[in-house]
Amino acid sequence: MLKVGQKAPGFELPDSGMEMVSLSKFKGKKKVVLFFYPRDSMPQCTREAINFSDREDDFMLHGAVVLGVSQDDILCHADFCEANGLNSRLLSDVEGDVCRRYGVLHEKDMGGQMRTCVDRVTYVIDREGVVRYVIPVQNSRDHVVEVLKLVKEIE
Repeated sequence: MLKVGQKAPGFELPDSGMEMVSLSKFKGKKKVVLFFYPRDSMPQCTREAINFSDREDDFMLHGAVVLGVSQDDILCHADFCEANGLNSRLLSDVEGDVCRRYGVLHEKDMGGQMRTCVDRVTYVIDREGVVRYVIPVQNSRDHVVEVLKLVKEIE
């Protein structure tokens, strides 16, 4: 995982609407809440994405944009957003390059077969592109409230 105070690695990824999103687009303008999650439609991931989407106006009110990242493709993201009424932008990192740069990939033994998995971690990045908070997801229910509180602390 990245450390607080590090410069957030730049990236450009497609969202569910097939629009390219780059971190540099927000530099000097917006704080960025970047949440990584394993897969669309997994129960905890769905709950987290819905919670971020439901509070998106609150994040915007405090100068932050919310971006979710997983290794699902853009069509999977589009279906996931439609099925759950999500407003948040979900970015597709199919190759895992951005996940790797943010240190959220790990190997997991699944029945004798090693698989690459994405950790559920949220980064709060300030307007200058510096990581201000790293929040591993412990409790899906309270996570978004905690992240919003931290976003409010950054000015």
